[in-house]
Amino acid sequence: MCEGHDHTHATVQNPLSENKDRRVPVVQNILNANDRAAAENRQHLEEHNITAINIMSSPGSGKTTLLMATIKAMGENGSIGVIEGDVASQVDADKIAETQTPVVQINTGGGCHLDAPMVHSALHALPLDEIKLLFIENVGNLICPVSFDLGQSWKVALISVPEGHDKPYKYPGIFEAVDVVVVTKADLMPYMDFELDTFKELVHGLNPNAPVLVLSAKTGEGMDSWVKWLEEHRV
Repeated sequence: MCEGHDHTHATVQNPLSENKDRRVPVVQNILNANDRAAAENRQHLEEHNITAINIMSSPGSGKTTLLMATIKAMGENGSIGVIEGDVASQVDADKIAETQTPVVQINTGGGCHLDAPMVHSALHALPLDEIKLLFIENVGNLICPVSFDLGQSWKVALISVPEGHDKPYKYPGIFEAVDVVVVTKADLMPYMDFELDTFKELVHGLNPNAPVLVLSAKTGEGMDSWVKWLEEHRV
């Protein structure tokens, strides 16, 4: 588990420090409660015919920049909504709001991931009847978010070129869990030591069915493949 949890996880910290033997049942209880909330979220989204995309990555990989480019590329027909997850501040949510896209900010207060109850609260603050494609920008972290179902339809992992092609070695869990992997900041490829073929081989060794999309939200390169994937996977 990650440090700095609050919300539903706050009760975990002291018991675990006092009695390590309780770690497994306590963690199982947390995940079971989260899964129940996730099931409620999923039912709620299905009732409104909304496709929800859980976007996970390390900090600085370009999640918000990709969302901004996606909103522009899909236009008004995208019927997009956004839930922004951050440890603190609402800088990213303010950027999204400038596009007139419905957006809700979740601040975890130190927690390293979003959980289903947090998303449940955010859903009730969005105009769900106006949304068909909901992006959930998770807290920047390659480990913690993977374990928590949010009720999403699909899971996406972003990895930026400057982070290097070896991330599947170091963080296999996220690459095993997602439905698609997006390599961002492709415009930096000529200047970085990023071996794309090696990266794809590593990803497909962990997750043979996950396509690897390569794009640059800055230049527009590869955005058509991303938008096509979204169109094919929305309700």
